[in-house]
Amino acid sequence: MTPEGSLLAAEGLCKAYGPTPALDGADFSIHPGEVVAVMGPSGSGKSTLLHCLAGIVRPDSGTVRYGPHTLTDLGDAQRSALRRTDFGFVFQFGQLVPELTCLENVALPLRLNGTKRKEAERQAREWLARLEVDGVGAQRPGEISGGQGQRVAVARALATTPRVVFADEPTGALDSLNGERVLTLLTDAARDTNAAVVLVTHEARVAAYSDREIVVRDGRVKDMAGRI
Repeated sequence: MTPEGSLLAAEGLCKAYGPTPALDGADFSIHPGEVVAVMGPSGSGKSTLLHCLAGIVRPDSGTVRYGPHTLTDLGDAQRSALRRTDFGFVFQFGQLVPELTCLENVALPLRLNGTKRKEAERQAREWLARLEVDGVGAQRPGEISGGQGQRVAVARALATTPRVVFADEPTGALDSLNGERVLTLLTDAARDTNAAVVLVTHEARVAAYSDREIVVRDGRVKDMAGRI
């Protein structure tokens, strides 16, 4: 049963790669506006859990529900559409498009959703300013620092006002000072828009920015607050 009031929930997720189980009956839930840190050692299944929750990877068994949708029953095109409109993504190394300016990178998901260029760029400028990198809009990713690039990546993830943001080791390539600023900006902006954040990390200092921590170990989930 989906926990009451949850925005995104999974039950009994199992996923194996060959003979190796990555998830073994994992359960998960998150509510609107909540930041949940997904912790665990390397190879524990953290990223696989995130990919299943986001509809990127299909579990071998189990169910993922997002609002009225059962992601595990949707086709590839339907899941891709949800990732464009309802989900935002921040990765460890940003994964900005190197040929585009920072402004164009942030505007890109809006353009893909059909927003006119002028309006998309207007919104992109607002998000760059909100993430404190409004001065880099005309530059390309290779011309800015890693901390600036990750703020641009956060702006891109939030530009479509997603309901869920998936952040996979978002500060793993940054020094502690830049990492803390990126986390503060990400979590504050998400809470302001009532977006849920699934924050994958192995660092306690990163998990400290969350409302709740879960630990993935051997493909199973333990909620440190005592609930799923």
